[in-house]
Amino acid sequence: MRELIRMIRDEKRSVKERMFLLLSSAALMAILFAIVGGIIIGERIEDITILIVGFILFLALTVFAIKSKRLNIVSVIASLFIIIALLPLTFFAGGGINGGSPLWFLFCIIFISMLVEGKIKYFLLILNCLSALFCYITAYKHPWTVMRHSTAAGYADSFTALIFTSIMLCFMVSFELRITKRQKELADEKSREIEALNESQNRFFSSLSHEIRTPINTIIGLNEMILRENASKEINEDALNIKAASKMLLHLINEILDMSKFESGEMRVNAAPYHTGEMLSDVVGMVWIRAREKKLEFKVDVSPDLPEGLMGDEVRIKQVLLNLLTNAIKYTSEGTVKLQIQCERMEGNIARVIYTVSDTGMGIKRESLPYLFTAFKRIDEDKNRYIEGTGLGLAIVKQFVDLMGGRINVNSVYSRGSTFIVEIPQPIVNDEHIGEINMEEREEGNHEVHVTSFEAPKARILVVDDTEANLMVVEKLLRDTKVTIDTASSGREALSLTLDNPYQVIFMDHMMPEMDGVDCMHAIKKQTGGMSRDSKIVALTANAGVEIEEMYEREGFDGYVVKPVTGEELEHELFRLLPKEMVIVTGTEEELAEESMAWVRDHKKKINVAITTESVADLPTDILEAYGIATIPHKVQTDGGIFKDGKEIETRGLLNYIREGKGTVKTLPPGIEEHEAFFADQLDLANNIIHITLSDKVGNSGYPAAKEAAANFDNVFIVDSGHLSGGQGLMVLEAARLASLLKTPEEIIDSLERMREHIHTSFIVDDPSYLVKAGQLKEWASNFAHAFMLRPVLSLIRGRIRVVGGHLGTRESAWEKYVKSAFRVRGSIDKRLLLVIYVGLSTKDLRKLEEMIKSRMDFEEIRFHKGSASIAVNSGPRSFGLLFFTKY
Repeated sequence: MRELIRMIRDEKRSVKERMFLLLSSAALMAILFAIVGGIIIGERIEDITILIVGFILFLALTVFAIKSKRLNIVSVIASLFIIIALLPLTFFAGGGINGGSPLWFLFCIIFISMLVEGKIKYFLLILNCLSALFCYITAYKHPWTVMRHSTAAGYADSFTALIFTSIMLCFMVSFELRITKRQKELADEKSREIEALNESQNRFFSSLSHEIRTPINTIIGLNEMILRENASKEINEDALNIKAASKMLLHLINEILDMSKFESGEMRVNAAPYHTGEMLSDVVGMVWIRAREKKLEFKVDVSPDLPEGLMGDEVRIKQVLLNLLTNAIKYTSEGTVKLQIQCERMEGNIARVIYTVSDTGMGIKRESLPYLFTAFKRIDEDKNRYIEGTGLGLAIVKQFVDLMGGRINVNSVYSRGSTFIVEIPQPIVNDEHIGEINMEEREEGNHEVHVTSFEAPKARILVVDDTEANLMVVEKLLRDTKVTIDTASSGREALSLTLDNPYQVIFMDHMMPEMDGVDCMHAIKKQTGGMSRDSKIVALTANAGVEIEEMYEREGFDGYVVKPVTGEELEHELFRLLPKEMVIVTGTEEELAEESMAWVRDHKKKINVAITTESVADLPTDILEAYGIATIPHKVQTDGGIFKDGKEIETRGLLNYIREGKGTVKTLPPGIEEHEAFFADQLDLANNIIHITLSDKVGNSGYPAAKEAAANFDNVFIVDSGHLSGGQGLMVLEAARLASLLKTPEEIIDSLERMREHIHTSFIVDDPSYLVKAGQLKEWASNFAHAFMLRPVLSLIRGRIRVVGGHLGTRESAWEKYVKSAFRVRGSIDKRLLLVIYVGLSTKDLRKLEEMIKSRMDFEEIRFHKGSASIAVNSGPRSFGLLFFTKY
């Protein structure tokens, strides 16, 4: 018994195994008690024998299950044995409902529920209920089948079963509570371990960042001094490569550190004013060498109306752009990588800055898009196994963009390239525009010309750092400012110098032995008789992050500069903190900004929302051009080949072809690949696309292919017009009008959804035989229409073309009746525009038609437009349609 209890309590065993041991032991004990009780109360020998056989079989199954670990199979077999054999036998041999059998059926339900898994569990539960039902009905209808007990034996049997099942339920509930409590304790313990591990990991990454930043600071600082010298072209080129590589190494370290902060929930953004031109210059300077190494064309296109100063987290925005650009370069073997930046003014002096990074690389498979922003997930690993990187870049990009209140969209066609579009709203600090900057590109290997922005020969500063190389770097980087620079390699040495010397500014390293920078700063501020108690003290540290900056601010530092530092950063901080009377300005910010923007190319403005549609929309060319609406052509298939609607075939020639009976003709929508290429081209001109298609329920609609193609693009929205070509055209026109008012894609789509039910389109057809060829009319109906001079009227019902009626008489009288009936609609007609789409009408016909319309309804504008070739195929010559919408 002790061994059994030990096994049940053994936490190394699974919960299911321990539960099996508990319930199996209980079942065996129940059978054993039944045997003993049966002997005591004088049960028949046959009944006792059955119970003994059942006990032996169940014991054998239990031992087999424990040794073989096949708990579920054995549980099923045991349940079947109990349900089919043991329970019915004990029911009929044990007094029926006057014994303990009903409670044993209950125990079996508990046994199955706790131990059996999968669909077989429900089968066994139902089988148990059916077995009980069988026993009850049989006992009721055939009482002689039940072995009657004495009243005392019946009560004893029932009470024994009650006590036993009650005890087992208590054991099971206690066991479950114990397991739950223990699992919670283990989960809490695991959580504490994970928390401790995260803290340890964060300390490790923070230490790693600090330790790596320190030597990188030396490398970048001394390399900057080389670039300032007028050395040979080869030396300058090597120095530029060192600079780019060092910054990229720093970028990778930041990625790992940032990811650990995201995981621990400590990441925050730090918005501050920054110069857009300087930020972009820094980004491009880090990327263009890598693009050149791969022989890629690197294009930069910046909107001239981009504000010069914005409020945002410059470091994080720079990191987002660097990740996207380096990714684009990594996954592009030939062609072009392009960075485009645009700006849209919003209410409240907010600029929505749109950063677009596109490439001609390998693209992304559609099935991989959902995992694109997953950390450590490398897409298409077989193809990309030789590409460097941590696998964190895009995950960090997504989280930073979300933190800054922006959004990111991805457009990609596999093997044809990718485009990432990032939108980040930022308050405008300085609304002066960068303007049309069109300077010469940097020449390869061109050395940097350092321009000192100020001189301060009367100023004296102190630099404190326990690393000699760092002291040397700061001294050299600030050499041209003519500031007197003292250095100290420890906190104690710094206190010795500040006791007797007044310093205007002190650059203080944080992590130093014996006395760290924070303690040294406080000691200087409180130093009795010290000459530098009022000095401005700047933390010069390899620790990075918003929380670190806030800590320095709380401690009382006047500034914060992160290693590796550049000469420009040191000069800016020094210029900010030095007394103005000591500073002699030698350069202007305008000159420096102009130099930093020498890489900018001519700008090509993107619109926010472009409206596109199919060629069957039947809109006049001047409207398409006025609103910049691009159309993807449908195709017309004849025996002579397949032709693009409106480009390779025109209506009149097609009608002649049909009239002469030269062959079969049918229309085809553009395919998926055609839509993909079309959308990719349009996204070079717009940030978002709303594509409006013919009703999906019309046979030649391009909606299915467009929807499939749009899955590759985050900012291509497909709208099913739910109408024929003319109604589709009206929706396109309304969408273009809303886009011109700078409405968002969501606002335009919402308006179109409401408009859909208010569009009215119909056509009157002169020759029904064309409808037969198009599959819209049966041949017998066409013959009937010809015989009675009936001209069919087509309309759209629930998205499908239907013949809704017809008009008798001459052509002119039928037209009169059609025009009259077409305007009988619910709601108030919007009289701004009526679109008339026609096929094969003469000028004289059009004049008559215009007079008919004006006599019925006074529209502000009536536009006549010749239907496309694909429309002509379905309706034939001398057909026309009236298209308008009611107010909504």
